[in-house]
Amino acid sequence: MSRKLVVSLITEDQEFQRMQGTDASRTAGKLGLDVEVLFAENNAVLQIQQLFRFVHAPEAERPLAIVTETVAGGGLERVARNAVKAGIAWVLVNRRVPYLDELRKERPDLATFMVSTDQEEIGRIQARQFRSLLPNGGSLLYVQGPPDTSVAQDRLRGAEEGLGGANIQMKVVNGDWTEQSGEKAVSSWLRLQSTESFHVEVIGSQNDSMAVGARRALHAVRVQDSGVRFTGCDGLDEGGCRLVDDGALAATIVTPSNTGPAIEHLASWIRAGKVPPREVLLTPRSYPDESMIR
Repeated sequence: MSRKLVVSLITEDQEFQRMQGTDASRTAGKLGLDVEVLFAENNAVLQIQQLFRFVHAPEAERPLAIVTETVAGGGLERVARNAVKAGIAWVLVNRRVPYLDELRKERPDLATFMVSTDQEEIGRIQARQFRSLLPNGGSLLYVQGPPDTSVAQDRLRGAEEGLGGANIQMKVVNGDWTEQSGEKAVSSWLRLQSTESFHVEVIGSQNDSMAVGARRALHAVRVQDSGVRFTGCDGLDEGGCRLVDDGALAATIVTPSNTGPAIEHLASWIRAGKVPPREVLLTPRSYPDESMIR
């Protein structure tokens, strides 16, 4: 049996994606598996082409499994179906899609499943952070990731749920997880005349990279707006957590890598034939502790 895995991620321009690639390589090496890590340059068409190259390879050259965080929010259903038909296990990272059930029924022997951090809980943690930063209510600009992805949708849903009943007015703009997209989203929003009556006090982003871009955009236009607080998510030691320690962010959320756990479950399947559950959810946590956010 092949011991090769393919890990396909969104973009090498984003720190959390790079960390996931590193974690995949480290975990696979530790478990005696071969892994090839690919980045799709935030381009869904390129990602499809990259993956179909493995799916349509001669049988002896096909990987045992594909682990992917897809650029497209729909989770590349056609690629997934072709992979499973070719006998390749399909593992989604941070993508909640309905087609997994059908694939698991078609090939119950394959390790077809998803691994994700609990995205709605991330949104609820963010909401509690916002409440701490705005104890008397106020105005919040919320920078979400691509709105067609389940990650962005679930985080927004959790945040809205957690803000229920709070006197906090929230405006939502969209990015694509990169610093540049956070800067562009906030810059575009600031150019709207309607923003003149919306005195933003907190800018919360669905990841730390967009938070950095959002902060840069605001300070470029409103140099005197030093009172605005920023929050993010991902919480890498040298990323979001350091930004909190340095005072650039008021808070972040530490989210564990998903690729390492995905490969660990695949290793168990390879050794013992045990198919993982449909969903594996990992637990996020606030940084700093919620009680310390002011």
